[in-house]
Amino acid sequence: MKVNLAHLRERARSGGWINFAVFDARSSSGTRDDNVRLLAQLTARARSANLQVDQSALAFMSGGRVQFFGSPPLVEYLSKSGVPGWTHTIEA
Repeated sequence: MKVNLAHLRERARSGGWINFAVFDARSSSGTRDDNVRLLAQLTARARSANLQVDQSALAFMSGGRVQFFGSPPLVEYLSKSGVPGWTHTIEA
């Protein structure tokens, strides 16, 4: 199964840069534990594709609205800025 992802680099609040990945995915069960495992698997795949990932998150529809799950600072950022445009696809 192919998964869309956005790989972006933004300036950190404290200076420097943060490379992050946002995946268009959710675990089939939707439980926290399964989402943790899925996020770890997708992050590892992105890194193995030579993408630098400091923080990562899942983005998915739930209850008619976009939900984010992952690194708390990234989730906070995405909650304000919205889902970024997809830049890559990877095999899940």
